[in-house]
Amino acid sequence: MEQHASSSENANVAKAAGIVGAATMVSRVFGVVRDMVIAAFFGATWMTDAFWVAFRIPNMLRRLLGEGSLTVSFVPVFTEYLQKKSREEALDLASNALTILSVLLALISVLGICLSPVIVGLIAPGFIAHREQFDLAVFLNRLMFPYIFFIALVALCMGILNSFRHFTAPALSPVLLNIAMIAATLGLRDFFAQPVTALAAGVLAGGVLQLAMQWPALRKYGIRFRFRFSLRHPGIRQIGALMLPAILGAGVGTINVFVGTILASLLPAGSVTYLFYADRIMEFPLGIFAIAIGTAALPSFSKHVAAGRTDELKSGISFSLRLMLFLTIPSMAALMALNAPIISVLFQRGAFNADAAVKTGQALFCYALGLWAYAMLRVFVSAFYSLKDSKWPTKAAVIALIVNVVFSLILMSPLKHNGIALAGSLSAAANVLILAWVLKTKIGGYLDRPFFLSIFKIIAASVIMLGGIFLVQTAMPWNPLAGFRSRLLFLVLAIATGGLVFLASAWWLKSPEMQALASTLKKRLGRP
Repeated sequence: MEQHASSSENANVAKAAGIVGAATMVSRVFGVVRDMVIAAFFGATWMTDAFWVAFRIPNMLRRLLGEGSLTVSFVPVFTEYLQKKSREEALDLASNALTILSVLLALISVLGICLSPVIVGLIAPGFIAHREQFDLAVFLNRLMFPYIFFIALVALCMGILNSFRHFTAPALSPVLLNIAMIAATLGLRDFFAQPVTALAAGVLAGGVLQLAMQWPALRKYGIRFRFRFSLRHPGIRQIGALMLPAILGAGVGTINVFVGTILASLLPAGSVTYLFYADRIMEFPLGIFAIAIGTAALPSFSKHVAAGRTDELKSGISFSLRLMLFLTIPSMAALMALNAPIISVLFQRGAFNADAAVKTGQALFCYALGLWAYAMLRVFVSAFYSLKDSKWPTKAAVIALIVNVVFSLILMSPLKHNGIALAGSLSAAANVLILAWVLKTKIGGYLDRPFFLSIFKIIAASVIMLGGIFLVQTAMPWNPLAGFRSRLLFLVLAIATGGLVFLASAWWLKSPEMQALASTLKKRLGRP
């Protein structure tokens, strides 16, 4: 019976991950279109560097106060309230959390606007010597800072809805940000003395739209927000106890990103933009697979912990990791093999020339080396927060920060911006290895022989996939100076061939994840 329950819960995780993954894929597609539009109209210049630095500040605060700490701290406590207390008590906790967060975010927004010159100076010291660039970054940052108010509230709404096993609205909401930025680029850039200002207006509009999108789903589950400001509420205290270390951990991650921005601002012009676009492509598989599985797993892990089912928790962790690696290992191999064609096809047009595409592709290769670690990190962090342990993720993040700083300083001189990307991959690997070891000491062994056999099959299928991509490259050599249609044809053929070879190889090797995927498709198609 217990094994059946575990299998059923794993199936729920897979289903939820599929929903989040599909919604996130739509968002990522619009995100890539957004970046293509921005690259075509604004290129990789000191002005785009100023925008991305300005945007990164409220965006990093979103990660710090939003899903980076609030969501993962809120879901285990709210899930426990739904499991062990009345629905009214759970909804009262949600109202308290929303009220307190709204007040806090309003204060942060005002402070951020007032302190923008100081913040930009700390984040991008290389801009100070270029007054026009510095002033533009400060202006854009002030315009976009209220974005944190709206998007952090979206993160709390996501925690509430995910606890009710509703994933669609939160996962789809980033689409609205991308649409708003695309519309602003196309329709508003001629209305500003500095055209890139249109992007900042689009960001602010996108934040408002994302929050508005959550309301219908929240009302469906009976959420009626009332003013409740009680810092003595026991649930709020639990969330606070988890959130303080979580903020420190997310803060370390934020510092990690800022270190890269600071160092990149000291490199030749365009370096910040190269890293940004490479990171955006990395976020595509991370969003579709890693974030989707991590988001779906947290409520499931929290449910197991609340019920005291340690064996089912172990099974869920193992299943989530296997599913994660089945999707991310071939993605990692493909990104590394096709880094230049991917960047060239997506961004090489208008002001974004072939040289910028090559340099961005190199950064993508270095980031892709750590894709497996970035992805697995989501599962391990979800496991620790479900156990209401936010201290170890923080400790591991601090060690990872040190690794990132040391290797960034060592590698940025010989490898320029690529050294910063490679240092990020090394720090992610260190983070994952630490959490994997600590989790084993907390709950016992959770990775058995079938797990490692499954990973071996995934790696073998990925290697065979690379052979298929190599055949395409041999028959149709890549030419970065060819016309767009020729470059697009090459990329489509390489991806299609690689994908089909991987799936066929995984099936031939009897990968359990591939067999489960085939079984799910048969059920969807109504076949026995």
